[in-house]
Amino acid sequence: MFTESNTNAARAYTALRIVAAFLYWQHGAQKLLGVLEGSPPAFGELLWFAGIIEFFGGILIGAGLFTRPVAFLCSGQMAAAYFLAHAPRGLWPVLNDGERAALFCFVFLLISFAGPGKLAVDNVLAKRRAA
Repeated sequence: MFTESNTNAARAYTALRIVAAFLYWQHGAQKLLGVLEGSPPAFGELLWFAGIIEFFGGILIGAGLFTRPVAFLCSGQMAAAYFLAHAPRGLWPVLNDGERAALFCFVFLLISFAGPGKLAVDNVLAKRRAA
């Protein structure tokens, strides 16, 4: 879909994947490491597991490694985050502070179906398998 060589759409999609992954990774770093004004949750809490998915999922999606399954997992995690933490506070995402969760959910859903795009480790591995 977005892997056609030398197209602006392919470049923009790759930039979207990398930037979204970097932003997502920051949430994981905040939860796991307590950086960026966060405090780490106790081992085994729900937020700890969310931090694991966000931290390592952000790294893998950004690098384009195991992109489709990891993006699908992250999309599901963001859907769960929305319905568990935000939706009970009201219907509208702008009022329940759920815009980020909803947006990450659908960006990662797109990535899980569209694939890694350009500049991805998955592409290097696919070329090696083909050779």
